[in-house]
Amino acid sequence: MKIVVFIHSLSGGGAERVAINLSRYWVERGHTVTILTLAEAEEDFYLLDCRVKRIALGLARDSQNAALGLWANMNRIKALRTILCQERPDVVLSLMTTANVLAILAARNLPIAVVASERIHPPQFPLGRTWECLRRWSYGWSDAIVALTSESADWLRQHTNARRVVVIPNPVLWPLPSQPPILEPHSVLPNQRKVVLGVGRLAFQKGFDILIKAFSRIARNHLDWDLVILGEGPERPVLENLTSTLCLNERVYLPGLVGNISDWYKAADIYVMGSRFEGFPNTLAEALASGCPAVSFDCDTGPRDIIRHEIDGLLVSPGDVEALSSAMTRLMDNEALRSEFAARAVEARDRFSIERIGAMWEELFNEVTQRNA
Repeated sequence: MKIVVFIHSLSGGGAERVAINLSRYWVERGHTVTILTLAEAEEDFYLLDCRVKRIALGLARDSQNAALGLWANMNRIKALRTILCQERPDVVLSLMTTANVLAILAARNLPIAVVASERIHPPQFPLGRTWECLRRWSYGWSDAIVALTSESADWLRQHTNARRVVVIPNPVLWPLPSQPPILEPHSVLPNQRKVVLGVGRLAFQKGFDILIKAFSRIARNHLDWDLVILGEGPERPVLENLTSTLCLNERVYLPGLVGNISDWYKAADIYVMGSRFEGFPNTLAEALASGCPAVSFDCDTGPRDIIRHEIDGLLVSPGDVEALSSAMTRLMDNEALRSEFAARAVEARDRFSIERIGAMWEELFNEVTQRNA
């Protein structure tokens, strides 16, 4: 089967990592895979398997007004349609809403199956009236829409014209691959320190400001623990200022993006997620797969599909800083409970294995291509 994966970029992010991992799995299964991005290849963070073809349109620039935005998107659709006509794939898989709309319109009336994939819970991330209307209207022309959770699937069935909505969670590639930049935990943390770890884009959605506030409430009673937040993004100045205001400069570390994330999961004693909303957080599943017990807000959506409460981690009420602090304290104070949760957490390697999830994608691709034959 010939597959084109269309995504905005391959810069650091969860959807981008999923595109990379699935592409590698599919070429290993004998499929022909091309990854196509709007952004330039120079923006890539993730390393691509050499067997995967890479095409970059270089059309990701922001527009200064609505008219220019419309013109830019028309050019993107035209360029994407040209590539699809050249590559002639059996199926095009798009990831994230704007890419979905562009792919559906570009493939209109071509003999190509289109599978669009939402990577976050739609009502938690409104796109504005124009894109919301385009999503509602265009999804009816897709062959299938993939959601990460049942809640998102229900929303898509109710608020778009999608004819077929399927739930497929994100996979965890195990063992986790490493790539530059390499930053060893011991180069950042003093010896013999226990670690609370958070990972993700430094953006409002991820709630790292909430995590820092929760840690500040218990830091004085846990002098041998530090908080490390890995990632980069627009909220860095806000988080650094908050850390200084709370006098936590020597207890909270923000070392940036790292490529050897598995070493950090191994160094962590607990993983904590304070996200305001999610789709299906890869880092949470990876932490469990690495044997790291977890605490997370039970936000919409994803954490409740990953953490098994009181089995491999703890779920607390969304946005409740005090509850988050209490759950963290419970694990920080109880090494036996951390070990008990860690022993069950590694079952995520099978629950979300690339083989299990990849087979779900292949089954869907076979269904939509046979329907279009």
